[in-house]
Amino acid sequence: MKKIIINNNPWQTRIAILIDDKLDSIYFDSHDQNRLERAFFKGMVSKVLPGIQTAFVDIGQEKAGFLHISEIDRELAIEKISRHTQMDEGEEPQQPKKRVRQKIDISKILKEGEPLLVQVSKEPMYQKGAKLSTCFTLPGRFLVLMPNIPRLGVSKKIENREERIRLKNIVREKLPEGMGAIIRTTSQGRSADSIVKDLYYLVKTWEAITQAYNNARPEEKIYEDLDIVLQVVRDHLDEDVQEVIVDNKKLQAEIHAFVKIVAPELSHAIKLYQQTANIFVTYNIEKQIQQALEKKVPLRSGGSLIIETTEAMTVIDVNTGRFTGKTNLEDTILQTNLEASEEIARQLRLRNFGGLIVIDFIDMATPANRQKLFRAFEKAVKEHDRIQSVILKISEFGIVQMTRKRLGTPLARQLTQTCFHCSGLGVVPSVQTECFTLFRILEQDLLATQYKSPITVQVNPALFSYITEHEYNAVLALEKTGNCKIIFETNPLLSSDAYTIQKK
Repeated sequence: MKKIIINNNPWQTRIAILIDDKLDSIYFDSHDQNRLERAFFKGMVSKVLPGIQTAFVDIGQEKAGFLHISEIDRELAIEKISRHTQMDEGEEPQQPKKRVRQKIDISKILKEGEPLLVQVSKEPMYQKGAKLSTCFTLPGRFLVLMPNIPRLGVSKKIENREERIRLKNIVREKLPEGMGAIIRTTSQGRSADSIVKDLYYLVKTWEAITQAYNNARPEEKIYEDLDIVLQVVRDHLDEDVQEVIVDNKKLQAEIHAFVKIVAPELSHAIKLYQQTANIFVTYNIEKQIQQALEKKVPLRSGGSLIIETTEAMTVIDVNTGRFTGKTNLEDTILQTNLEASEEIARQLRLRNFGGLIVIDFIDMATPANRQKLFRAFEKAVKEHDRIQSVILKISEFGIVQMTRKRLGTPLARQLTQTCFHCSGLGVVPSVQTECFTLFRILEQDLLATQYKSPITVQVNPALFSYITEHEYNAVLALEKTGNCKIIFETNPLLSSDAYTIQKK
């Protein structure tokens, strides 16, 4: 049972996807948030670096976007190479001829200072600018239009051969020349009229984008996708959705009007929440959001997951915890791993992990059990996840390596910031470490300056307690070194690593 729960406030909109009342994914949107993903810009090439086959393109943002040669449409590359070559030789630009496939240098495709239509494929992350592409995609409800890539594909989740052929024939007949499309899972069983209607809408959108590009100023945004609420409704609304519940009457009317156009048969599912309690509290979503930020994820059997994330990868460790099983050790481990595989698949969607992911399942001695676990994990990941992933076989040590395409911003980056105490380390020095550091600083100060009068050192209460209980002899030694009296005082306003030294 699937539900879409929408909480709308003047400061933020939150959209939660629940499957069997468990939070499966969550989306946030605030009024000051500048979403770039899927947006089109009239970019200006600012720098071309042949050594890394990358160009930097100004799109009016704080950091220039980067465009790798692998994200440049081949037909566009050939056209630009031909145009630049003819201009360098003083010829009139002509229609480019098809060339034999060969390695292309990005410096022959793009020149600094020239305009270029680009689409943001990934939001800026960490210290990097947005990732750009000229392999354009326009998502609809049943199709993803590829206006400059003449290929036709069908979602792998549509397994029936006759249905795949039927859908391909419908789209191929109406698809304009030179364009391509990916037929989405939601198109399965749909009528030809519904699919063609979606296709025509996307083609008109592309025509509007190309027209806007011709009239746009450099670095101007010329098209952006639907707002986040309608995006989520478009991408998730299907026959499995029991309800779409909204706590704002105006927004409910907007969603209802949108759904009547794109999926009129599901318009009855759009409902207004009218209770006084916060909708996310009523559906137990607030608590689940907080749990999704924790490193430890408990499993029903008593086992747990430990999740650690770095900029390069995510590492997930599976532990049996207090689960002891009812038969032998191998069965206990297999049961824990199978339960963990389902929860890991949910956590990938919920926390929106991307890039390289390494999972350390509990090691199993039986190859048949490893194979059973791999099949279960692969099914759990690909059955509900809309984002492309590649999973490698389980190693003999129980390690699974996988990649998941980066789309959007990870949940932790949306809701948290670097701790100003630990600066992102995740740990702070122990009280003993802070004490010894303070003693070394005092020693250097006392040796450098011969004080005759007493000095007063103010410290945090925890540090004060440690010094008075454990380091009395060390304080006496410091007094002997400096030939002066040292008085320690407690100050609750000081943090654990802060102190003040007052000299009389």
